[in-house]
Amino acid sequence: MGKVKSLIKIKPNKYNTGDIVKVDFMVMHPMETGMRTDKQTGKLVPADYINEVKFFFNDALITNMSVWETVSTNPVFTINFKVPSEGTLKVVFKDNKGSTNEQSTKIKPKG
Repeated sequence: MGKVKSLIKIKPNKYNTGDIVKVDFMVMHPMETGMRTDKQTGKLVPADYINEVKFFFNDALITNMSVWETVSTNPVFTINFKVPSEGTLKVVFKDNKGSTNEQSTKIKPKG
């Protein structure tokens, strides 16, 4: 899979310690099921999908998602997160071929 483009968005943009925020993790990924036929070659397109997503705060696991090949192209994974303090939010994701990628963002509460 190589390096995959991904983005973490936190809503609202301004939040305080103790607030619950919405965290969207977006990935540019084809999410191929292995059941689609290539129109030009007539052959099946090989399966290529994210099968695990883990959210961490300061390297402590927050949640773990098991994902199947039926999730749409360029998926968005969303969690609600109670901001405990300033720190780093990291998302690690793996695909069915064994590749791993990650994306991080700083959590900076205003108060």
